[in-house]
Amino acid sequence: MCRFLIYSGHSPILLSHLITSPTHSILTQSYDSRLRLDQTRPHNGDGFGVGYYPTAPSARRRTTSDVDEKVESRRQQEDVIDLGPEPCIFTSTIPAWNCKNLERLASKTISPLVFAHVRASTEGALADSNCHPFSRGALMWMHNGGIGGWKMGVKRKLVAEVNDRWFEGVGGSTDSEWAFALFMDSLERLGVDADDEVKQRDGFGHTALRKAMLMTIDRINGFRKSLPEAVRQSSDTRSLLNFAVTDGKSVVCTRYVSSKTDEAASLFFSSGTSWREQPSTLGSRTPKIGKGEYKMERRDKGADIVLIASEPLTFERDNWVTVPTNSVLTIHNQTVLIHPILDEYYNHTPSFTRSSRFAVEKGQTIGDGMAEKKSTKAAMVRDSSMDDLASGTAGVALAVG
Repeated sequence: MCRFLIYSGHSPILLSHLITSPTHSILTQSYDSRLRLDQTRPHNGDGFGVGYYPTAPSARRRTTSDVDEKVESRRQQEDVIDLGPEPCIFTSTIPAWNCKNLERLASKTISPLVFAHVRASTEGALADSNCHPFSRGALMWMHNGGIGGWKMGVKRKLVAEVNDRWFEGVGGSTDSEWAFALFMDSLERLGVDADDEVKQRDGFGHTALRKAMLMTIDRINGFRKSLPEAVRQSSDTRSLLNFAVTDGKSVVCTRYVSSKTDEAASLFFSSGTSWREQPSTLGSRTPKIGKGEYKMERRDKGADIVLIASEPLTFERDNWVTVPTNSVLTIHNQTVLIHPILDEYYNHTPSFTRSSRFAVEKGQTIGDGMAEKKSTKAAMVRDSSMDDLASGTAGVALAVG
């Protein structure tokens, strides 16, 4: 299984503050994943990717002579540089811990919305085309987990249902990229064209993204259920679907398992007003790869910054909240919305504790590497009140139904 990280902020952040500098940065997680239990392949070293929406460079003023009055009248005119709505994506099959270019780029690049991913392959060869995040226009997509029954008939059924446009856009061989194609096909079924140029620039809207995400999961479950009974009885066809998508404006994430009794792969979020390196590590000007002690600070009830991660980037227990199993998390206008996914795998019993066995078998766990926030508490919060969740995390709203 893989690891991913998302940053959404009012202000751009230097990528190194997320990817390379924190003690448990996603670069560190590529070789020292505290929540990865697969001892046969303990590293997330099958490539990596970083996707971000660039900020326009500072306007440059014209410096022409004063001879011509027309030129003079335009001296204050600013050059307009249109970078377009598409994210910039850097991928490599080199392990993240061994890529000097990643360190160089991260130390000089800023963005208000960042996706980062380190890969431990379950489907697809070691190739740039199989490295996350995937994109089309302004849309960007990542996945941690696996689609159950993929090689037992689910892939064939999924590919057959995808519109030609999205089919032709798949460049790799992973179940994750095909899930992205299915997501865009689901958008189209909802009446939203993923290639719409206006929506590419203005955003598709968090509601449309969330509905398409839920439809994508529902369709994947349908493919699994349509497999012959003999296949479903003889093989494990459960899916781990921690998906993430953004249009550059809103972010939608899921923590999901196609089971009513099992836990999903780990997912956490943190929000606050600033993400700062602590003074004890600020003495040197040289880059400190994996040595920075960071903390999410909260000066008010706002959420200027939201982080989502497969594993927490810090060991500050009060900085991170566990995303409830079988939930969809939305970031819109820096507000975090959590909706339960009310399908056949949703458990309505608040006191029920899901089993971690399936996640552990897949090299995952549900813990936070510090102290586990009980899934029973998460269920109670999800079903009744947002008070416990919001008291530890700023800018969070809980939506049920």
